[in-house]
Amino acid sequence: MSGRLVSNTPPSHVFRRFGIVLTVALLVAALASASTPVRAQDTKSVKVVATFSILADWVQNVGGENIELTTIVPAGGNAHTFDPSPEQVASIADADLIFEIGIGFESWLDDMYDASGSTAERVVVSEGVVLAAGEDSYEGEDHAPESASPEADAHADEGDEHANEGVEHGHGENDPHIWGNVTNAMSAVDVINTHLNEVDPDNAADYDANTAAYVTELEELDAYVQEATGSIPDDMRKLVTTHDTFGYYANAYDFVVVGTALNSLSTEGGDPPASEIAALVSEIQEQDVPAIFAENVSNNDLMQTIADEAGVTLAPPLYTDALGEPGSEGDTYIAMMTYNTDTIVTALGGESARRITRVS
Repeated sequence: MSGRLVSNTPPSHVFRRFGIVLTVALLVAALASASTPVRAQDTKSVKVVATFSILADWVQNVGGENIELTTIVPAGGNAHTFDPSPEQVASIADADLIFEIGIGFESWLDDMYDASGSTAERVVVSEGVVLAAGEDSYEGEDHAPESASPEADAHADEGDEHANEGVEHGHGENDPHIWGNVTNAMSAVDVINTHLNEVDPDNAADYDANTAAYVTELEELDAYVQEATGSIPDDMRKLVTTHDTFGYYANAYDFVVVGTALNSLSTEGGDPPASEIAALVSEIQEQDVPAIFAENVSNNDLMQTIADEAGVTLAPPLYTDALGEPGSEGDTYIAMMTYNTDTIVTALGGESARRITRVS
């Protein structure tokens, strides 16, 4: 995570942010005057915002027809490199709830929230999850991130309500990719249900029923992932991906993360130095990794280069930080996790036991 020359000229981003704030203020005023009659006709819908597509899918499954959902970073979008437009900032101005992963994942959200003038409650859905340490907090260790302590591991499925104490917006010491472990999705869904109940108690029974039905599907998904990944030989349970997004998946389903091309929790920045690429190629060869994995939110040329140099297979891209477009094999969280698991199992020499019925 000596003397300097000081300029009296504000940096360019100050002017840019001022321009966005001014534009947003005008848009909010226009939207407020234009939308008053519509709000009067539809007072039952709760205005809900989800920061990105995976979280939006969880929220929609709980909220059902009782919410009006806005997704900030859409399917196929990259939340790590997202830069909100004034129109997107204005779209959250009159939200009732804003759901976010937190843990520094949405680095742009604080400024977006302030610029919008929104008074919506921000809900961090990872509040009940036992967090894994991010790669930057390790001292040269090259294995998959582990939970903060052995005691935390023992209670991972229980959901420690204090797991995120001290984690503030923009704080990036912990890995934010919690959705890799399906039990974390169940925890997040419970958080979503609790807050929808609080803001819209008249529809609490609907939210509770939706949550119960969805959690049942997530339990089936988790059982499938465990069963399918269990067919991979022990010496093949090794993951190499574009960036460090599979720590929770690896911990939950017994994989080792050998390395990542970008050596980061984020996809921001350019290609790594040639020395880092060479080191990863050597590690892949030394550990007899049979295949490596590209991602749907990244340019895959780098991963193809690494695969070619290491003499291994580049598997089909996995859905990582975003759902796939509607109609794709990763257009819901359940479909995404099923597809990813089947792709990993096939590439690493296992056998997919069965397919989960997709939720549309």
